[in-house]
Amino acid sequence: MSDTNFTASRGGFTSKSGFILAAAGSAVGLGNIWRFPYMTGINGGGAFVLIYVICLCLIGVPLLLVEFSVGRHGKANAIDSYAKINEKVKFIGYIGLFSSPMFLSYYSVVSGWTIYYTVRSFTGLRNVPADVMGDFFGSFISNPTLPLLFLAIFIFLTVYIVANGVSDGIEKYSKILMPILFIFIVILVIRSATLSGFKQGIAWYLTPDFSKITPAVIVAACGQIFFSLSVGMSGMVTYASYLKGDENLIKTAGIVSFFDALVAILAGLVIFPAVFTYGFEPGAGPSLVFITLPAVFNAMPFGSFFAFIFFALLIVANLTSSISILEMPVAYLIEKKGFTRPKAAIFIGVIGFILGIAVSLGFGVWSGVTFFGGMSIFDIMDYLGSNVILPFCGLAAAVAVGWVWNKGAVAEVTNGGTNSQGLGRIWIGLVRYLVPILMAIIFMGQIGIIKLG
Repeated sequence: MSDTNFTASRGGFTSKSGFILAAAGSAVGLGNIWRFPYMTGINGGGAFVLIYVICLCLIGVPLLLVEFSVGRHGKANAIDSYAKINEKVKFIGYIGLFSSPMFLSYYSVVSGWTIYYTVRSFTGLRNVPADVMGDFFGSFISNPTLPLLFLAIFIFLTVYIVANGVSDGIEKYSKILMPILFIFIVILVIRSATLSGFKQGIAWYLTPDFSKITPAVIVAACGQIFFSLSVGMSGMVTYASYLKGDENLIKTAGIVSFFDALVAILAGLVIFPAVFTYGFEPGAGPSLVFITLPAVFNAMPFGSFFAFIFFALLIVANLTSSISILEMPVAYLIEKKGFTRPKAAIFIGVIGFILGIAVSLGFGVWSGVTFFGGMSIFDIMDYLGSNVILPFCGLAAAVAVGWVWNKGAVAEVTNGGTNSQGLGRIWIGLVRYLVPILMAIIFMGQIGIIKLG
């Protein structure tokens, strides 16, 4: 099928910049602005950042290129794209298909919290004393109805964008949302640079303490790659399936990875100087964004404005990621089950919303519902997604491309050998040997087969 007929039948990105912004938007999300700072905080600051950058180069970029190559070669939904490599590896696409509503559900629950905090930034968040900010957050997420309203709003926005198609929905809104995201984060970095604790925060954040580099920190930094780059759930396979055949995949993967890492590091530049300025704990963990940072904003002049900018930034980042999560099963339903795009988007969105209800109530009236190890509904979904599905699919994709497809993969990423042949050989070497070994260690460490730290 020619690129022209392909675009006409499935739709596609109309420009290189549109794809890069959409892919960068998919990568930039909660993993960069919520998870990366708190993981940095609890894993030693600069030591974690250093290992993260190394892991990004050795694992993240190669895996992103794996998904790009599979998608563009397949020019179909993720299942059929993997099947074109070998029928035996299409299970990777199926895992992504069936896990996407789960990812969408708990991702959207947290994203709904950011909408609430954005609204409250101008309607009362400033009036909450720092010592009761934790109670304020706990009271909100345990409310049986209010979080569901904001969950529904976020799901609706996601469904609306995806229902409008690849060029008129995903590409169009990525071109609007991504520049807004960068403007917001630059505003916050400039504000952070004026704080008295800027030098102290930056020193802690970017100066590696090599004594804090442990196997557990290395695994945590490598695991962070999946959150940062959105690899492992086949969303990037789906996006790349809408690409034309002359796209330089190696260059594109590098650009997307750079922007993804840039946003994560800038998020730390926003957060840690503020934390040090006002005497808060950088290792506060997952509560850093919803408990510690609101207290920080309340302590600074014009804090309501900067709180609004920060949480609006989170909404934008989360939305650009959620549309890629939704697009993966939507593409399958359109191509294999004959759904119209709006019907497919609404169908998966409703499933995600129903699962999201369970996740949200798990913080309140269903808080007594626990799984092994006392995990809540949110915890078990996060554990399955973060510790099992993403690293396992990343490992499986690397093996499939590096060992099963191999020469065909090199031809795909080098556009038939017309460019970047040296980088193509380095890439396939990493995918065949280093990435599977590191991924296997990460996977076994995440699920507890081996103990680290």
